Amino acid sequence: MTIYTLSVITSTGYPYFHTRIKELPKGIKLFLRFFDFSEDKDTPQMDMSSESSFALNSGLVSALFEFARSMDKKIRALEFKSKKEEKKYVAVKSPRFSGDVLITSQTETYLLHKSFKQKVKLIYDLIIASKIPLDSADRIDNKEKLKIVDILTDFTAKEHVHRNEEEIKKAAHKFLTAMGPYGLESIAITSFDLSPIMVCGEKYSFEDIEITLRNIGEIPQVGALEWKYRQSLLKGESVWIYICNSGIGVTVEDRLFEPYFYLLIANPESYLADFPAKLMAEFNLILG
Repeated sequence: MTIYTLSVITSTGYPYFHTRIKELPKGIKLFLRFFDFSEDKDTPQMDMSSESSFALNSGLVSALFEFARSMDKKIRALEFKSKKEEKKYVAVKSPRFSGDVLITSQTETYLLHKSFKQKVKLIYDLIIASKIPLDSADRIDNKEKLKIVDILTDFTAKEHVHRNEEEIKKAAHKFLTAMGPYGLESIAITSFDLSPIMVCGEKYSFEDIEITLRNIGEIPQVGALEWKYRQSLLKGESVWIYICNSGIGVTVEDRLFEPYFYLLIANPESYLADFPAKLMAEFNLILG
């Protein structure tokens, strides 16, 4: 499991909805991701003295550390993104969002942020947007909550893989047998944000694949039908992980296309050449 919690609040702090999908793991680094669906407003920037700025920053940091401590976590870094400087002449555009919705989620660090953001945007479009303003809205019912969890946990993508599980495992066994002498050790299928769905091969488990992804560092963006490889660590040893974007996948709620990724785990002395392309072609025939 790669996504642990999801919360929907307002920018003024009204707690509208929270769900815990799985207990928070201990001893690993997590991201608390923020998604702003609030209405754009012309908020003048405060012109504060250095003393006032320091006092405000101190209050923020103190509150965040108390919040983290209450969850038995430590904050290592906070990332802020400056607003883009407004141009002198701007075309009139309709607002992107109405209301003041903020959505946060605690996740694994290795998830592809842009892909995960699309999941959250789908939840906003299907369920949250119609309930604005949230402070006087009906609560999310059980059917809606189930839909939220299904979107976050890749229900549609998993069902499609599991329907074709026998063929996939047969093809994977053939590839592992043929390419094992060249260093290939395991094959995995993930959703479009890199949440693992299936692991093929006996050497590595689901947990091993998650550890490998955590230890890569920054995950590269990979275009459709392309692949990139990175070095990682697993059980104290170096491994190579090939990240292949299949270009094929499932469409969720007739709105969001989610392509599969194929992961190839190999030893550092491996030589796979154009094998990732061959694997993508055969797996795509099964899952396409």
